[in-house]
Amino acid sequence: MTPLVSRLSRLWAIMRKPRAAVGSGHRRQAASQEGRQKHAKSNSQAKPSACDAYAGMIPKCPGAPAGLARQPEEVVLQASVSPYHLFRDVAEVTAFRRSLLSWYDQEKRDLPWRRRAEDEVDPDRRAYAVWVSEVMLQQTQVATVINYYTGWMQKWPTLQDLASASLEEVNQLWAGLGYYSRGRRLQEGARKVVEELGGHMPRTAETLQQLLPGVGRYTAGAIASIAFGQATGVVDGNVARVLCRVRAIGADPSSTLVSQRLWGLAQQLVDPARPGDFNQAAMELGATVCTPQRPLCSQCPVQSLCRARQRVEREQLLASRSLSGNPDVEECALNTGQCQLCLPASEPWDQTLGVVNFPRKASRKPPREESSATCVLEQPGALGGAQILLVQRPNSGLLAGLWEFPSVTWEPSEQLQRKALLQELQRWAGPLPATRLRHLGEVVHTFSHIKLTYQVYGLALEGQTPVTTVPAGARWLTQEEFHTAAVSTAMKKVFRVYQGQQPGTCKGSKRSQVSSPCSRKKSCMGQQVLDNFFRPHISTDASNLNSAAQ
Repeated sequence: MTPLVSRLSRLWAIMRKPRAAVGSGHRRQAASQEGRQKHAKSNSQAKPSACDAYAGMIPKCPGAPAGLARQPEEVVLQASVSPYHLFRDVAEVTAFRRSLLSWYDQEKRDLPWRRRAEDEVDPDRRAYAVWVSEVMLQQTQVATVINYYTGWMQKWPTLQDLASASLEEVNQLWAGLGYYSRGRRLQEGARKVVEELGGHMPRTAETLQQLLPGVGRYTAGAIASIAFGQATGVVDGNVARVLCRVRAIGADPSSTLVSQRLWGLAQQLVDPARPGDFNQAAMELGATVCTPQRPLCSQCPVQSLCRARQRVEREQLLASRSLSGNPDVEECALNTGQCQLCLPASEPWDQTLGVVNFPRKASRKPPREESSATCVLEQPGALGGAQILLVQRPNSGLLAGLWEFPSVTWEPSEQLQRKALLQELQRWAGPLPATRLRHLGEVVHTFSHIKLTYQVYGLALEGQTPVTTVPAGARWLTQEEFHTAAVSTAMKKVFRVYQGQQPGTCKGSKRSQVSSPCSRKKSCMGQQVLDNFFRPHISTDASNLNSAAQ
């Protein structure tokens, strides 16, 4: 056989091999393994490497098996990203760190969890204090969290204190903060640390995420960097906004491709000498200066490195036809519809938005609409005063373990609605006078994924012997006890309607609405009933909001 024929034969043999032989089988195996693990866990362990510093090139990672250094998806990701969206060199990264930390040292807010992290000597107590704050701050504003955090740490200053608490106590203190699964998972995590880990918190982001329930990639990174000094980057909503603007990333930040790039940037930027301060500084910048709608660019410590700001200047120069006189204004070299980090062609630059062009909001699925009927049942108290009946929700699912007024799903007619509600009330309190059941109004409350309309009824038992015994899962409370019990904000709104307070939007919440019978809109008869709402189900956090979220 001639050498040429021999070479052709070998080439033909290689071409006939299945694709699995050159890498796809490896991906399928990895995907199968990931399917048996939590998605968040697999994300946390995929730490950005030094090879990812510059995406314009496709380097081979040292030590990686031949042919597997870059999976095809990664090759596409790297090839389609311009260096314009990255940090060009070490000097630029160093300047960013120095400017941000200098600003943070002068401008950081005095917050109770920061004081605890700075003053606490014991690493486990320090990590616990950071953990509580990070969980409370998910999807919740700082001003709201301060009082809840202070009360929590006064009641349970250590992991051991929280581990010995009951779920009822946790829900009671958490009441009104929202996303109630957060408190439950905090307690579950504390019990695991005390009972299985000898009372010691895991020390790295990887082990924190792996071992503690409800701890995702962001929370693990925050605890590890702030409490233990691990040089690991974090990405929450504030950090994502800062990075998107600093590097002019206009693609959907919730997409896998952009999310990976943001985590890579965060890891590249985090200061190894002060990782906790750096991460808090990035979050602080997004919360107080680089805000969603009205950013204070003139006060930004990294404005000279901000691509979004440079884009504003470039557009202003274009509008004045003087761009040729300023060659220093850069733009993406792939800005021809090929760069996967630029603004999409369907959403071009909006001159009126300025830096707020970055990031573009991800499209969110509207919450599903559901309806329920609920009744405030009141009776004279045995020792004077009035009592109201509450029943407890299941220990899993939405609003798990919280107390609420007896409720039933929406019925298509007033007659059927009253009948179903009376049957539910009698199940808990025995025979009741049907003629006293009154419809009072409605309350609309939006959870993270459900827009729930409560038709509010009231029934006052007067001149009757008080009911003293109720089945398990129900109890009578005074009005004073109700306001300190583990009840949701929606139930407090329902009670305000019963008390006859002035209708209107609830103060302190933009997400709930109270209306009287004369002002309420006619409910849609075709609305999805509330069966799924009251059936126990497993809730998930948001991450990323950072999640999440019940």
